[in-house]
Amino acid sequence: MKLQRKRIYEIIEVSHENDILSKAYDIWMVFVIILSIIPLCFVKTTYILTFIDKVTAFIFIIDYLLRFATADFVSEKKGILAFIIYPFRFLAIIDLLSILPSLINLNKAFKIFKTFRLMKTFRVFKVFRYSKNIQIIKTVIVTKKDDLLTVGILSLTYIFISALIVFQVEPETFGNLFKAIYWATVSLTTVGYGDIYPTSNIGKIISMISSFLGIAIVALPSGIIISGYQDALNNYTKS
Repeated sequence: MKLQRKRIYEIIEVSHENDILSKAYDIWMVFVIILSIIPLCFVKTTYILTFIDKVTAFIFIIDYLLRFATADFVSEKKGILAFIIYPFRFLAIIDLLSILPSLINLNKAFKIFKTFRLMKTFRVFKVFRYSKNIQIIKTVIVTKKDDLLTVGILSLTYIFISALIVFQVEPETFGNLFKAIYWATVSLTTVGYGDIYPTSNIGKIISMISSFLGIAIVALPSGIIISGYQDALNNYTKS
């Protein structure tokens, strides 16, 4: 029984170059994920779209149950603890969120249909499990999490300070601090939608400084991820 479960785990979780069943399962699941997204591309639901949604949801349920049944192979914890922890893993939560909207039909009783459709978009994240490049990026993020966290805190701090300064300079333009934070965020990312902006000379100077510093701050995480990705790719090639 344990050998059978281990073989199932190897097929659904581990993709070896010489394991035809494992590679076929990965390709099959990516196809199902793409197929499951089709109904989300239409406003009105038809019989065919509903059928696609139900069939793909059923396949996701089988996949979830198989992964739950082999949770002790993927987790560092052993025994029953592995099965208790599994539903709280990130990808397991994504799996569950992508399945629930198809099982619960509450749109007629409650006005939360759009919320349930939104939850179905989590199916896109299921692709992460089947892409080696995405797995490498995941490894990079985990490895460089301290550096990325530092940059993230720096960015949030800069946004808050910029928003606070410009709000004090032009309170009549922004109205409230949230609008100032929104402006600081789009300025930091150098997007600049133009729906709200400073009108005074001092405000425009602050905006220019914010944009220039934003270029530098946005470039930091990109450099960290690229450097980590190159290292991870070299290690993967060597192994």
